[in-house]
Amino acid sequence: MSRTDTGLEQGPDTTGRGANRWVILVCAVLVQLAIGSVYAWSVFAKALQSDAAFGWSKSKAAVPFSVVIGMIFVGSYVGGRLQDARGPRVVAMTGGIIYAVGVILASFAQSPDAFWLLVLGYGVIGGFGLGMVYIVPIAMLQKWFPDKPGLITGLAVAGFGFGAVVTAPVGQALIDNSPSVPTKAFLWLGIGYLVILLICTSVFRNPAVRADSGAGTKAAAAGPATTTRDFTPSEALHTKQWYLLTAILTMSVTAGISLIAVAAGTASDVAGYSATSAAALVGVLGLFNGAGRILWGWLSDMLGKMPAFLGILGIQGVCLLLIPHAANPAMFAVLAALVYTCYGGGFGTMPSTAGTFFGVKNVGAIYGLMLIGWSIGGVVGPLLIASLIGSDKAYNLGFTVIGIITLVALVLPLVTKKPRAVDGAESLDARGARGSRRGRPDTVRR
Repeated sequence: MSRTDTGLEQGPDTTGRGANRWVILVCAVLVQLAIGSVYAWSVFAKALQSDAAFGWSKSKAAVPFSVVIGMIFVGSYVGGRLQDARGPRVVAMTGGIIYAVGVILASFAQSPDAFWLLVLGYGVIGGFGLGMVYIVPIAMLQKWFPDKPGLITGLAVAGFGFGAVVTAPVGQALIDNSPSVPTKAFLWLGIGYLVILLICTSVFRNPAVRADSGAGTKAAAAGPATTTRDFTPSEALHTKQWYLLTAILTMSVTAGISLIAVAAGTASDVAGYSATSAAALVGVLGLFNGAGRILWGWLSDMLGKMPAFLGILGIQGVCLLLIPHAANPAMFAVLAALVYTCYGGGFGTMPSTAGTFFGVKNVGAIYGLMLIGWSIGGVVGPLLIASLIGSDKAYNLGFTVIGIITLVALVLPLVTKKPRAVDGAESLDARGARGSRRGRPDTVRR
């Protein structure tokens, strides 16, 4: 029974420790599974390129997906700001409706001339709604699970990573029903997303007692280098730590997505996979993307945030250097799986890192801004690896350059420390104490 959806909400469990939070967690994972279907775009891109359908080029068929990735950052920032002000339920529901409407609208792009409608519906509208929904569970769950923020946010974003595993076969089955107009599949997918998202987001809420209050007390006792307050987005942007964390995320995305963008071709040309087995390998590697978000989120709770990012960047860098020399199919698969695991791990670890550094009250907006690293890496990585490999299939040059850049980026987590309470602005405790002194009657001051 919630008092309101705009802030601190009342429920059967006001401490965030009972069964309520597990129901919310399950629903959050289901929500991420639904929106993570965006990673199944290759199924639709292949169908759109078919001569029996629209006969589009590879570059044209890739445009809606590129627009989605770009709009995720915009939607995440807006959703994060609104969630901090209005609460998670209304923002997630609104974003879910926008996402589903965008997908449904894309189903009406039923001819090659309707390219603009597909970009508008699936790309612009769908991507914006997706971003709004994506950020909500990440921020909300840290308030419900202050005892294991890395593991829990890892579980949430793992759902996003696994989304393609579920959606790809369903989407292909729907496309097979109307192969000449593959976009018709979006109608049923959009309706399904709408139902799932409305049901699951209806249970979203923040705990009535701020889950980070105890953590803040413990942090205060740990020493002067810890964060004892919640930063506003503006205050976070005035710290060097926000830029260092965003750079770490950017480098992790750039490294991982460089392989993801050319995984099938690299498997065939370097390790001798057939086209069919290379496609199957890419599907299996998607599981490591999702599992890595859970694994590294858990490890970051155990080892610390910056040691985890040293592992994420270091393993990716070494594996990228070795991949062009992995002529053995089994060795290639192991190295690729490690890269995918660490790529997913960056998304599983960074949300809780943002909460640890800047507090969980405004983490939605703060981490939403950090997702610009996703957009930057998602554009730079594929373009850079493609230009380096070129038509000569210079895999050794391409992966060596990306691998070295990734290893150089190890300096970032080495120099990144939590902001001190005095950085950016004075602490809430100090501000409150001064305000309290100002508010005392004259007789008390004397």
